[in-house]
Amino acid sequence: MLRAQRAVPAWLAHPFRWQRLPVPWAAVARGALCAGPLLGAGIATGHVAPGVLTALGSMLAGVNDRPGTRRTGIVHIGLPALATAFGMLIGASLQTADAGWWIVPALFAVGFVSGAGSVAGPVRSNAGMQMLAAAILGAGMPLPGAPWEKALFVLAGCLWLLLLRLVVRSPRRTGGALGGERAAVATVFDALADALGAAGGPGAEPARRRLTAALDRADEALRLRRLTSRLLRRPARTEELLLTERFAAATALCEASVALLWEARPLPSRVAESPRRFADALRTGRSPGRLSAPETSTAARGAFDQALLDAAVAFARREPLAPVPEQPAPVPVGRPVWMTVPQSLLSGALGAVGGRTRRGRSLFGPAGRDYGLRVAVCIAASAAVALLLRPEHWYWLPATTTFLVKPDLGPLFSRTVNRFAGTVAGVLLFAGAGLVPTGVWWPAVVAGVGGALLPFATRHFALQTVAITLMVLSFVYVSGAHEAAAERVVDTSIACGIVLVVGHLPRLADPRRRVGHRVTSALHSTEEFLRHVLESEPGTDPTRRLALRRAAYRALGEARAAAETAAAELLAARDRNPDWLTVVTAAERIVDAATACAVRLDHGAHRPSVAEAERLCQALSAMADALEDPRRGSAGLPGPDLLPVPDCATLTDVATEVERIRGYAGAP
Repeated sequence: MLRAQRAVPAWLAHPFRWQRLPVPWAAVARGALCAGPLLGAGIATGHVAPGVLTALGSMLAGVNDRPGTRRTGIVHIGLPALATAFGMLIGASLQTADAGWWIVPALFAVGFVSGAGSVAGPVRSNAGMQMLAAAILGAGMPLPGAPWEKALFVLAGCLWLLLLRLVVRSPRRTGGALGGERAAVATVFDALADALGAAGGPGAEPARRRLTAALDRADEALRLRRLTSRLLRRPARTEELLLTERFAAATALCEASVALLWEARPLPSRVAESPRRFADALRTGRSPGRLSAPETSTAARGAFDQALLDAAVAFARREPLAPVPEQPAPVPVGRPVWMTVPQSLLSGALGAVGGRTRRGRSLFGPAGRDYGLRVAVCIAASAAVALLLRPEHWYWLPATTTFLVKPDLGPLFSRTVNRFAGTVAGVLLFAGAGLVPTGVWWPAVVAGVGGALLPFATRHFALQTVAITLMVLSFVYVSGAHEAAAERVVDTSIACGIVLVVGHLPRLADPRRRVGHRVTSALHSTEEFLRHVLESEPGTDPTRRLALRRAAYRALGEARAAAETAAAELLAARDRNPDWLTVVTAAERIVDAATACAVRLDHGAHRPSVAEAERLCQALSAMADALEDPRRGSAGLPGPDLLPVPDCATLTDVATEVERIRGYAGAP
């Protein structure tokens, strides 16, 4: 008799997940020109300490060298660079003061700030992590120099990579100075065409994921350009305003596509071809040519064709109408299983987020306190153990912990396994490189290889650990610790054990505390958007609707990322918590259905009564309140009295999903 195959647990399968990404050849070239040459310059001139510090700064900056325009690179690299220099100043000051065991409470405080910053978005999260790592290395690495000198050398290394980011980049596309931004907007049209072409088929999920990422990147690129113009007090040029109008046309086309995507039925190929023509027009500067013929068989198709016509008019103009007000780019809809979008610094700071969402993202809010406490306790424990076992070279153990314990970077068990495997592989490769007779220059060569590998290695944490281990061992070897490689494996093992034990303490690992606040914020944002759709009068300006929908999708994306991470933890405690992923999925479908409903209401569909709308909104709000207070449990959830809404198919779907949330959120 054949046995049914059992699914591999998520916590066991997660360490083997591999992201499929294109090779960033320009970033690989920049990485090869950073740590290795800087370290080699220090060796050649006899100034080893400055060479090590600048190479260290360039290595940490290289972790943030991700795809994007030059301006996004300045934000993603520059802000963490300032935090890294500040962390080095703190750590070097502790070393100069011979702090001894006072290092433990000092690192506890820095670790708390670093962990609490995880709730503020990925850029600030990376900045906090690198500030903590630099503080540990500054306090532990025996390098000469005043604290301010060390901080400046680290900052110089970061700025060297930033300079290379501005110089060494992929060939500029059509569009002159706007080439990067123009390509980003063109990618939105391409991704929309892919999503429309895949609607109702097995490739729908990946296509929608690419569309979401494309909208996010284009929105960030244009925001940064506008911000730069304001800082320089330079009026926007004609081509900038035209590109902004065409991006607004792209977002409106995504909005109009909501009802088509929500129906999840295959579409004719000619529907997907029109957005592709807009993408080609942006890249080549030519006219988009003939578009698909309009069809008014349904309200959804009529809305799409109207948005398509508006986009064609926007592309036909050679002079802008007027400066376009800044609005958040709407996120495409679908089945947002795919909504694990990284959120940019500016969209996090400037997005239209409700009060509850801002409170959840506060440094001193419940999530910030819990995240900060988890990082601080793990860092303090590892520093104390390291000072007991290896007081002369104690910094590796807490530095390893820094890259493991951040709660927004992935499941703890998965990162621990990959960190250990990557460290062992890196140590073996470094030891093998030391057997090759290359004189005093071989550490610089190894550091250069590690720097070139780092941009490619972002697709898997173990591979990224190999690259970082090669570079750090090169720095340590040049500093005089020639026998450090074997110690690193032992210290990494101890750090992994500490993180697994301390990081899974009940308060620090409770999914309800780490995920519940994000799900609650997402449900409140969903309810606010749903209420606006149902209560708005016909002909209302859609600006606020777009902003609320953007806020809802952003909150849902954060909630899904947190729920997926919690589901892959070693101790997920699923028996004592709601099914977070199912709750988030149902909320995402509510936003999808409400958006499709808004499109249909704009085209004369039946409008539900005030009582029907209020019933759905109150039910959703009550569920969010029940999840916010774990002590209420299922007693705080509304009863199963949500009936279908007559003559409104999308709101019937809303009622179904609200009932689904009630069922899966009713865990005691």
